[in-house]
Amino acid sequence: MLHVTNGHATADKLAQANLPGRVVVWADVLHEGPCPAGLDDAAWRKTRAEFLTTCGWFDFERNLETMRLWDEEFDAYTGHDELVLWFEHDLYDQLILIRHLSRLAQRGAQGVTLSLICIGEYPGMPDFHGLGELLPDQLASLLDTRQPITNAMLDLGRRAWDAFTSPDPGKIEEVIQGDTSELPFLAPALLRHLQQFPSTRNGLGRTEQQILDALADGPRTGVKLFRHDTAAEQAVFMGDATFWVYVKRLAQGPQPLVTIDRPVAMPAPDAHDGFDAAMARARITLTDIGRRVLAGEVDALSLRPLNRWLGGVHLSPDEPAWRWDVSQRRLQPEP
Repeated sequence: MLHVTNGHATADKLAQANLPGRVVVWADVLHEGPCPAGLDDAAWRKTRAEFLTTCGWFDFERNLETMRLWDEEFDAYTGHDELVLWFEHDLYDQLILIRHLSRLAQRGAQGVTLSLICIGEYPGMPDFHGLGELLPDQLASLLDTRQPITNAMLDLGRRAWDAFTSPDPGKIEEVIQGDTSELPFLAPALLRHLQQFPSTRNGLGRTEQQILDALADGPRTGVKLFRHDTAAEQAVFMGDATFWVYVKRLAQGPQPLVTIDRPVAMPAPDAHDGFDAAMARARITLTDIGRRVLAGEVDALSLRPLNRWLGGVHLSPDEPAWRWDVSQRRLQPEP
């Protein structure tokens, strides 16, 4: 039995649960950076490793080797009697899940039983965020709830992955508008992805909007800003390291929307386990131009050239532009 899950926090606890088989991780933040269609495995890993390196997350060679290992360990499912995927309801997990289902659809079961555990809640945990919060015995209790991965799941996963990696984000809307009942958490997750596109109102994606909203009443430390953003999500999908990339991006350019000041003194109870100390203590302040963007008086995209990937879509001055209409809850192509 091969267990594939979303990160080391969950994998370590699964290992402690003494479940039969081997536990491996596949943990790329696919909601950030380029995920273009049409790349072979080597080119895909190179593309992703380059992006992760630009974020300051380890060096290129380490990232490339990690991604190669993830794929190698996943593809080893053919040497086991059963493959069990362990995921949850948020955008981060759902993107990894459809990537795996697409890969399985291409390669076939090859005589292996394919199973899925995917939850959005757990008894006694009203504020459930993810598998990593559960104790080893709680994770072990989920094994008997696993469901067979059906051909319909494989097909939906393949179509959703094709849409996510397409240069036309309208393909994602087509998936959302169709029947996604085989993967009940998929449509809300893909909708959350689309909300990251620049808005028609002020050029901010949802995470950027939430950051500026949190600063409207005054500066916050990095950790308090992250907690505010987490509280604004229906299904938390972003870790603190990724969140900090957003904050730093808002602080860049000749007219930054926020400023990041030197660390401030904080009492021990305000510490955040696993949170980078300098980031946790940094003082983030909304600038005057940031306040005007927040009010809808200035379009953020007029202040800085757009050069960003969301899935298979490259948002740049040389590519067709897409905006998210908050009121209509749909994408709008730029005229």
